[in-house]
Amino acid sequence: MELSLDRLTKHYGSKIAVDHVCADLSPGVYGLLGANGAGKTTLMRMLCTVLESTSGEILLDGKKVTAMGAAYRDLLGYLPQDFGCYPNYTAEEFLRYIAALKGIPRHKAGEKVKELLEMTDLSHAAKKKLKTFSGGMKQRVGIAQALLNTPKILILDEPTAGLDPKERIRFRNLISDYAENRIVILSTHIVSDIEAIANQVFLMKKGKFILQGTIPELTLHAQDKVWELVVPQSESRRWLDTAAVASLRHEGPQTILRIISDTKPSEAAVPCYATLEDLYLYYFGDEERRDHQ
Repeated sequence: MELSLDRLTKHYGSKIAVDHVCADLSPGVYGLLGANGAGKTTLMRMLCTVLESTSGEILLDGKKVTAMGAAYRDLLGYLPQDFGCYPNYTAEEFLRYIAALKGIPRHKAGEKVKELLEMTDLSHAAKKKLKTFSGGMKQRVGIAQALLNTPKILILDEPTAGLDPKERIRFRNLISDYAENRIVILSTHIVSDIEAIANQVFLMKKGKFILQGTIPELTLHAQDKVWELVVPQSESRRWLDTAAVASLRHEGPQTILRIISDTKPSEAAVPCYATLEDLYLYYFGDEERRDHQ
């Protein structure tokens, strides 16, 4: 199975949200990283045929998905970023309802719903109304509904939002196992989730894939740009104001800074091995800082 994106483009008036994106995807986990407004959600909605592209094609094994219609959608599982549910339904009722919408026969739906409630650790809450659920529990219901039809192509937009660390580990293990013979595409701001399970990563900026490859391949782009610097605590604020600081920790009277910089920030700085998070900050740090100002 191969899913191909051929110069996929989406315009909103004069704004280009997705700009001639090309990729060939075979079974495995693909991580999509980018700052807010990079075009990730627009791209995912086009992959799910929720949005029509302005130009370009999506092909599955050489066939245009627009021509495949329902046959393509039957292969899809989708968790949107803003997952909505009916608050007065129980978890079991809601999943049975979605199963009916997906055309899953009733006798099969019951068995599948039970399996997914167990898989997402929600069996104990199957009869509880969704309005009583925490954000993390609702997100797990969203993951379960995306898996109802055992999709060959699973598209997840911010799937770990609201999950605690234990739930995220469960999710990552579930997805790693699920992707053995399927295509999984996930977008998240939690870089460690992608780092843990993605076979390939796409960095998206201003509607384009600016980098793509395995994590070792991508982190090479940030080598020689990551530095560790030990300074007195009294100087740490100055560095936070003037440099791209990935992390800091205090040890006694000193502060240890991890700095992202094209050039050596200080004679005392020593180079560090780059991680995917360092790469993310190198390409998107300025945008993230602007978003929080």
